[in-house]
Amino acid sequence: MKTKTGLGIKSDVFWLWLLIAVPVVGVLVINLPPNFREIADQFSQKSPANLDANYRYHFSDVLRNNPNQKDAIQQEITFYQQRLAVDSKSGLNRAALAGVYLKMGRATGEGGWFLLAQQAAQRSIADLSFDNKGALLVLARIAEARHDFATALRLAKQVGFDNEDAIALSVTSHLAMGKVKEANAAAEALVKRLPNLGSLTLRALVRESQGRDAEVLQDYKQALALEEPGEVAGSARTRSLLGRFYSRRGQFVQAKALFLETLRLLPRYPLALIYMADLEVRQGNYREAESYYSKVSAYSGGAATIYDRLVDRGMARVKQLQGDAIASQKLLDKAEATLRQEQVSGVGGFGHRRDLASLLLEKGRSQDVTEALALMQAEVKIRRDAATLDTLAWALSGAGEWQKAEDVMAQIVRSGIRDAAMFDRAGAIALKLGKNRESRAYFQTAKEIDPTFKRRSSQALSLGNDQL
Repeated sequence: MKTKTGLGIKSDVFWLWLLIAVPVVGVLVINLPPNFREIADQFSQKSPANLDANYRYHFSDVLRNNPNQKDAIQQEITFYQQRLAVDSKSGLNRAALAGVYLKMGRATGEGGWFLLAQQAAQRSIADLSFDNKGALLVLARIAEARHDFATALRLAKQVGFDNEDAIALSVTSHLAMGKVKEANAAAEALVKRLPNLGSLTLRALVRESQGRDAEVLQDYKQALALEEPGEVAGSARTRSLLGRFYSRRGQFVQAKALFLETLRLLPRYPLALIYMADLEVRQGNYREAESYYSKVSAYSGGAATIYDRLVDRGMARVKQLQGDAIASQKLLDKAEATLRQEQVSGVGGFGHRRDLASLLLEKGRSQDVTEALALMQAEVKIRRDAATLDTLAWALSGAGEWQKAEDVMAQIVRSGIRDAAMFDRAGAIALKLGKNRESRAYFQTAKEIDPTFKRRSSQALSLGNDQL
């Protein structure tokens, strides 16, 4: 790693989160491969023995009988396409089709489905310009993924904040903008209105951004206590995020048990596979990490997905740590090419500036640092969550603007977030400025948050620093 701040990849997973998130209302189905039962046999049918009893999944019959959900979604698509063949001006049917396209995109990670969803929603609005909440919500989610948070919130307001999905969108958009107070208020309102797995998981994420660790765990436990057998995808996502929380605190045994429990639910769930690979890298288990990354790639069946660049960067990190600089550089170049292509492709416009900036900073060449800083100076105009500010501080440090970097890190510290890697960066910046006492305090806080934290471990692929 070229930077001396001690922090690894800051992956831009705001978009990834949207693909695998579960709506607060309704159930998102996840694409399970046709040979689901065969794959499931690779994993234990029992929960990991060291898993907290509060976190176990108790609906085993659901796992044994879960069908291939991609086929089910395709049947929904066909159904609405047939209805539109009869009445092409039906705004409601086209809004429903847009929602199913979005569902398919979330299930597969293939970007083309989101473009189809956007086009269908726009046409639906043209055909039915009033009381078309379904189409508005699809457009709001796509605007949010493009980091056009003002548009996302405007569309959510049009839907009305008596709608739970509109409130949820308000939570995520405000959180990404760094408006934690507004995000917290929306999350509290959502839980009060609809206390369920999805809403409590959202509130846990807001509270985590404020460093309210005890309350975060309370929310996750309550969320899992309220889970229902028909929301396997939501159950998997919540356990993955909880596992990430434990991993960030250096509690690897509980984190790994949660990831394994998630994979018992959905054996090819990309989020859990990537988090598990991250954990294995931190523990120096590079062969195991490669195995988990390869499972993410196998999940797509060769189709290009948003997971590809994450896998390439993770594998590049593994190769680097194994001493294979040539293979690492090739993978980083591949990930960079993918990110740049996304900027100009038909499904472009989705904000990956931070992702590209962190990759360039990892490369560490002077021209890369200059471009990364320009990218982040543009990004913080629309997004100011802690991870975005942290990447800006990284870029400022790389450019030698240490005082500005310290000012940015001070904003992060004031937010209350407890992230060992961020405090480590703050310590490195303070040390560079000759502020030894402050530097020691930051380093000490980093160790208190995660006693296992080491500069080497921070080189693992860090998906988790995105608020969502």
